[in-house]
Amino acid sequence: MSLFQSFSDSTNAISTERKTLFAEVIIPVPLKTTFTYRIPFELNEFVQSGVRVVVPFGRKRVLTGVVKSITQEAPKGYSAKYILELLDETPLITQTQIWFWTWIASYYMCSVGEVMNAALPSGLKLSSTSRLQLHPEWKNGINEEEIKQKRIEYDLSDDEIRLINLLELESSLTYEQAGEKLDLQDVYQVIKKLTQKRIIIIFEELKEKYSPLREKHILIAKEYASQEGVAEAFTKTTRSAKQEELLLTYLSKNPIKDYPKSISKKELLGENLSPSSLKTLIKNGIFEEFEKTLSRFEFEEWTETTSAINLTSTQEKAVHQIFEHFQDKSTVLLHGITGSGKTEMYVSLIEQVLQSGSQVLMLLPEIALTSQIVVRLKRIFGNAVGVYHSRFSDNERVEVWKGVLNGDINFVIGVRSSVFLPFEHLGLIIVDEEHDPSYKQYDPAPRYHARDAALVLAHKHQAKVVLGSATPSVESYFLAKQKQYGLVEVLQRFGEATLPEIQLVDLRESKKRKELKEQFTRELFEQMKTALQNHEQILLFQNRRGYAPYLSCEVCETIPECQNCSVSLTYHQKAQELRCHYCGFSTKIPQNCSACGSTKIYPIGFGTQKIEEDLQVMLPESRIARMDRDTTRTKTGYEKIIDSFEKHEVDILVGTQMITKGLDFEKVNLVGVFDADRILFFPDFRSSERFMQLIMQVSGRAGRRSGKGKVVIQTNAPSHPLFAIISLHDYQTFYNQEIMEREQYNYPPFARLIKLMVRHEEREMAQKAAFILSKKLQSKLSLQRVLGPEAPIIERIRNKFQQAILIKLERNQFDLRKTKEFIQFQIDELYKDKSFKKIQVVVDVDFV
Repeated sequence: MSLFQSFSDSTNAISTERKTLFAEVIIPVPLKTTFTYRIPFELNEFVQSGVRVVVPFGRKRVLTGVVKSITQEAPKGYSAKYILELLDETPLITQTQIWFWTWIASYYMCSVGEVMNAALPSGLKLSSTSRLQLHPEWKNGINEEEIKQKRIEYDLSDDEIRLINLLELESSLTYEQAGEKLDLQDVYQVIKKLTQKRIIIIFEELKEKYSPLREKHILIAKEYASQEGVAEAFTKTTRSAKQEELLLTYLSKNPIKDYPKSISKKELLGENLSPSSLKTLIKNGIFEEFEKTLSRFEFEEWTETTSAINLTSTQEKAVHQIFEHFQDKSTVLLHGITGSGKTEMYVSLIEQVLQSGSQVLMLLPEIALTSQIVVRLKRIFGNAVGVYHSRFSDNERVEVWKGVLNGDINFVIGVRSSVFLPFEHLGLIIVDEEHDPSYKQYDPAPRYHARDAALVLAHKHQAKVVLGSATPSVESYFLAKQKQYGLVEVLQRFGEATLPEIQLVDLRESKKRKELKEQFTRELFEQMKTALQNHEQILLFQNRRGYAPYLSCEVCETIPECQNCSVSLTYHQKAQELRCHYCGFSTKIPQNCSACGSTKIYPIGFGTQKIEEDLQVMLPESRIARMDRDTTRTKTGYEKIIDSFEKHEVDILVGTQMITKGLDFEKVNLVGVFDADRILFFPDFRSSERFMQLIMQVSGRAGRRSGKGKVVIQTNAPSHPLFAIISLHDYQTFYNQEIMEREQYNYPPFARLIKLMVRHEEREMAQKAAFILSKKLQSKLSLQRVLGPEAPIIERIRNKFQQAILIKLERNQFDLRKTKEFIQFQIDELYKDKSFKKIQVVVDVDFV
């Protein structure tokens, strides 16, 4: 029963002041306003800011909204509809969260409804199921004789009559139930005809997605919960050995003291005991059966344990410096090279904050990282750790949400969406691998950056922030050098570990000497054989999944492309299909070329799947695993692969970017890098930074204990100056060169970037709209600051052509809020033009 119903049933018992109150409600639609609804009198005392409500929207839609505020002022311009239902007794969303949602919407130029949609876990949103019921006009006063007459009048078929009769008995049915009960494959045609004849109506039944975990429990009745009562219970069961056995089992697991606890029915019957005997004991009043709500996680309050790690003198010094910076700065950048033990330093910080009674949020860029680091942190913090990411079920994420809200969870490890959790006493946010582009959400809105949002959230909570990375983003390092952030640098590895040696292998020379074996150079392959002989493990990095980037016709060189996007289809051999990695379109492998009819169609290039297959032929004795999006789709996919690699059940792990970030494997002393040039020469102002970060990060997986690790990079450009910097692990030199270029060409951190992507199904319309918008923006912001429009590298995605406009705004020279208002005004003016009715303008603030 809903709260609305329970409140309605008890209105006579509630003395409610009959004020006309209204609620400002956030609803999940991309409209940049909230909507005001009237609160029914009987709910006046119960509706408050932060609770979820069900509200009508438009003619037919019913949505879940969140109350932002209560007012006595009626809306201007429209008549307020009534709130239909109240879903929460107490607020599930805090005032700080509502403020944070509003800030995200304002800064990233989207609607607060879109932020709400991203912030709330799916389990806290209502799902709707279409149901059928008889039309009220048909039901009123109808009898058998009238049905016979109407059958002729409405020309009703036998199947239509059967469905009508069924709805007379069942009241309402889902589509699936109607099909099953009538044994009809095409029940939709019957439903369609009856709807057109106004005999049945279709409505949406709303239900909560979150369902608590319930378990049947058994409890001895109160009158038998004593020594005398137990004796009496045994007297009543003397004729049944099975009942006696059940009673003995219960008492052995749950001895009588003051008043015993319940025991789960499953546990009680787990020893092949008789369910029928249990039923008899319940019937006779000796046992009671009831449902108990359980938590899906066993959260415990953290207390200091002896399993805490011991820091080296270097790490202790770094932690001390962080706390010194916290005296006058809220944010500290921890620049610790790979293998320097940043996790151990984080642990020390977390312990001290938890001891003060505050909450801690630790952000990680990838789900892959959470599986390994959670195991390490749970050894120290036990079940005090909450984990929050998309691979958890809806119900699990809701329980973490409620655990944070109730104060049961004070330490959360999660990916970017964790910034939306309902923290009340946040004391510290740690952003690990702060440079990682995975912290940026690209689609859908809000297109926020979790690192930057975390800084604002921390400021609101008066909390501290630690940004950690071996290869900091240029922006963060610049702010640290400008003393806006504290800067702590740890430039030596933990213990006896040393930085790996980097070997560059010239692919052009290898091809000339015909030394390439598939995509392996002689140098890499020999290093791999040596590592395997020494019982060491190997990581192979190729930033492209699938078997091959594309197929090509040998005769006419035609390449199969996606029907929705301007990209070639990637060849996936195991699934025997071509797949688009942008829209998900897939098709079977063509037998003939679509252009010339030739059967000579071959894969070009290679992805992780191809490397894995080649290794199985070249090194048949070795154990090989692959970690990419295709092999980690399941909830435990990451954990299984990482666990087997840690246990040395796998010799060679082939993977995409997932294997480059923060993972710590004791026996990895060799890393191989394929196709490095594709990242280095990508046309983007951040390509050098991304390349340096990626290569230094993946290199950092080698030689993390004793022994000198080695990294073999296969490249066509070994003389590129960036390789010399990477070979010396010299971040400072890279930064000095990069910051000069950024300043010269006015890129971040010296300017803010706002990217506008104009989309339309027709190329000409996208170009025309983008040109008009660009000219309007240039009229006030200038030609130098508004660049474009230009077609991006991938011009068409999901059947829409794109035109990009880039806006560069010098920091401290613009009122950012007013400039954004001007940009939004010009976009709104464009939408008012009827010829651009189907135009979509996507705004990406601080795009990366």
